[in-house]
Amino acid sequence: MAEKVNVCIKKIEGAEDLEIPRYMTDSAAGVDLYAHILEDVVLHPGEYKIIPTGIAIQLPEGFEAQIRGRSGLAAKYGIGLVNGIGTIDADYRGEIKVILINWGTNPFNIHRGDRIAQMVIQNIHQVHFVLTDSLDRTSRGDGGFGHTGQK
Repeated sequence: MAEKVNVCIKKIEGAEDLEIPRYMTDSAAGVDLYAHILEDVVLHPGEYKIIPTGIAIQLPEGFEAQIRGRSGLAAKYGIGLVNGIGTIDADYRGEIKVILINWGTNPFNIHRGDRIAQMVIQNIHQVHFVLTDSLDRTSRGDGGFGHTGQK
């Protein structure tokens, strides 16, 4: 079982009726985030909007929260995150908001309390960059984008 770390969470005023994030299964990596909206929001194809979640968190130093799309919304409706994965830094104390985009072909309705994204808490390391004139050689070298082929 993974190590349990305490993360303080605060509900934003007006979000008292919304659930706080929780793991849906014992081995889940992420928790769902809920739409903190007063009225339904329609995302038309190609449109993106910032959707608040009604929570703010206090992460321990050395952690980040990654905001990710929900695979079910992507597979069924073409709904994702504009920035792929959003990062919540340990020193951010504002409301978590999600930039949803409709890559699908039909309008998508978001209702108050809908599960709109997921949040995964990760350990991070800040590094010290050391300027050098050369890097150790590897068998891959500088091979990038598709260098191993398609099959």
